Formats: sequence, C-alpha cells, structure tokens
Amino acid sequence: MKSICVFAGSAKGVKESYSKSAKDLGLEIAKREFSMVYGGGSKGLMGIVADAALEGGATVTGVITERLHDVEVSHNNLTSLEIVPSMHDRKARMAELSDAIISLPGGVGTWEEFFEALAWNQLGIYSKPIILFDVDGYYSKLFEFTQFSVEEGFLPETTQEELFISDSLNEIFNFINSFFRILFFYFFDFRFCTYDQLAFDRLAVQSDKRSGYRDRG
Repeated sequence: MKSICVFAGSAKGVKESYSKSAKDLGLEIAKREFSMVYGGGSKGLMGIVADAALEGGATVTGVITERLHDVEVSHNNLTSLEIVPSMHDRKARMAELSDAIISLPGGVGTWEEFFEALAWNQLGIYSKPIILFDVDGYYSKLFEFTQFSVEEGFLPETTQEELFISDSLNEIFNFINSFFRILFFYFFDFRFCTYDQLAFDRLAVQSDKRSGYRDRG
C-alpha cells in the first residue's frame, strides 16, 4: 500500500475552508486506499486530517518528537505513534515511511518541512511527488516566489517539474498516480522508455496547471 505524508499546521487558520479541506484530504486518502503519515499532533489541521483519514478507514501513523509528546499534543487514537528524539529524526522518518508528500496550509514548521522535502528531492536523496494543496490560494504566492527564484538563478529549472500545486484533490491524486506510473516504467520497463520521454510525460501532467498559475500574475 502506498503512503501519503501530510504536512499541516497545528493551528486551524481563520478560514473554515482550511479545516474543510483538511477533512476532505483525509477522507480522500482513505477513499483511494492510501495510508497516511504525518507529524502525530492532535491540534489544528494536523488533528483534523488525521481524524478524517481514520474515520475513512485509513491506516494513520504519527511521528512526533519526545518533547512534543511530553507536553501532550500527540494524537492518542492513531493506528501507530512513533516517538523520535529530534525534529530532524521526525522529518527523516516521515520521508522514509511515505511515497508522496502533500502540504496543507500551515506556518513556519510546515514550510520548513516542505522546503526540506523539496531540497532532498533536488539532492537526489529520494524522488517523491511533492504537492502544495493550494486552499483558497494559500500557496499561490509561495509558488510564484519559487518561479521568481528559478528566473533569478537560485533554484534549478527542474524545480517546477518537481513541484505541483493545485486546489483540486482530483488533480492532486491524478498527479500522484501519474508520477507512480512514470517511476514504474522508468525502473521496470526502462528498455522502452528513455529519460527524456519520462521527463516529457511528467511535464505534460502538470503543464496546464502551472500555466494557469503563471497567468494569474
């Protein structure tokens, strides 16, 4: 079974749409028969997405630090809860347990998790689909900034191939499934599929969406 890692805020935010989207994501993960990995918290969007995934019947694994567990912010009803020494261990373990990453709205902690995941992709530590769930445009400006940084020469042009942004769960999961299919052919049927073909196919999956975000500017 494939597993989705979800980064999410420990707060709910001011808009009801954030909580609704977190619940919708959790239910969709379960509906599509993925398991879920996340930071193990019970508060904010973290708790909402975990509760929804559990409600839908998904296996949910939390990974939390000793310090956060000691101050009683961990979720007590998960399928499993792993307690690790540090934040670095937490991120590394979530990456190890997951096949794709989705970021819900959140604050500095969520951004830091997202950027480290993107950096690890670029460094070749792993290759995972990384998605920004753009609820009510929350991540639109961040995505525009990554485009600007590419143009200024501080991020590689492949950044926009490694990162997907959408406000549609259907588009998000279609992208994830397309990514898995591409990896399958690359690793198991590489005799019939060159790297250039794979790159082209992957770009085709997201080109329309990325163009749409450029047009907003």
